[in-house]
Amino acid sequence: MPRWKALPEELDPQVREFTGQLRRLIDRNGLSVAAVADSTGFSKTSWERYLNGRLLPPLRAVLALAEQTGAHPSHLTTLWELAERAWSRAEMRQDVTMEAIRVAQARAALGELDPEPAGAEPSATGARSEKSGKAEKGGTSGEPGSVPLSQLPSSADFPQWGAMAPAPDAVPAEGKTGRRGGRYRTPMIVAGAAGAVLVAVAAVLLLNPGAEATKKAAAPKPQAAPQPNVQPALPDGVRCTGDDCAGKDPEKMGCGGRHAVTPSRGMAGRMLIEVRYSTVCHTAWARLSRAAQGDQATISAGGHRATARAERAGDTYTMMVAVSGDPAKVAACGTTVAGVKGCSRPLPATAAGATAPSGAPSGTTR
Repeated sequence: MPRWKALPEELDPQVREFTGQLRRLIDRNGLSVAAVADSTGFSKTSWERYLNGRLLPPLRAVLALAEQTGAHPSHLTTLWELAERAWSRAEMRQDVTMEAIRVAQARAALGELDPEPAGAEPSATGARSEKSGKAEKGGTSGEPGSVPLSQLPSSADFPQWGAMAPAPDAVPAEGKTGRRGGRYRTPMIVAGAAGAVLVAVAAVLLLNPGAEATKKAAAPKPQAAPQPNVQPALPDGVRCTGDDCAGKDPEKMGCGGRHAVTPSRGMAGRMLIEVRYSTVCHTAWARLSRAAQGDQATISAGGHRATARAERAGDTYTMMVAVSGDPAKVAACGTTVAGVKGCSRPLPATAAGATAPSGAPSGTTR
């Protein structure tokens, strides 16, 4: 019996390739799924989903697996980034298709595709028969209420959300009065307007899914009473805090070591880029590991920037910038001498007061 289940046929080729590499890496090291879960800090159920193509693993899980198996982290990171982009494209296509189906159902329910009224006048039977004969010979009947099934909306109608405008009214047949066209024009205009409103609401929800959550999070909170402007006592060895630390060395100012955590991390080629945040000094700096001579990185926060360039192979770091908000939003980007670029990304479940993740490289405490 094979160890791994067959991957879903609809899985994107890049996601399939990345999942296959993870499986082979685990097989070569003789690991079980339970052993991988114990060593990486992610549950066995999560790893089963990752390895069966049902869910894309986070970058932190991939880096932890690379550390456990001795694999090169930059190679796995490159494959993960390709798979992550392919996964996002697949989710976007599915969302657009489902929105197209729901909008089409709404238009039909609102009466845009009304059938022929049951109580048609007997005197019009001959005219309808004559029109049917003309349609069989060389064209459509021109009846405003007749809409072929081939003209029903599909997912191809909605790439730019511009295909929902109601179709122009058909020209009444010669000899007909405007009464019948007017009867269909009003419901079609109403249905078209309702469809446009549905499209606008769907577009807002798709393009800004966190708006509602943001409104809830922004609910009024009881404001704390203003505190007197008293400088807090700093721990032994810490020599600055906030804006006073900007542009200074985190090691000399005592802001690193046990006072610092890693809220975000990224790769640029082989170079590892980490944002280090001091919970005491309220500052951040970029730390470069496995850097080649000439590699560099820049960190920016609150309109301030600091850049470090590796004068020799190994590790280095930038000066500090003051941080007044969420440290996970502080960005650090680097460029290797070969021109490879990369930026740090927030690590899941890492708060300002948490300890640095186990995947952080050893050899420096800054």
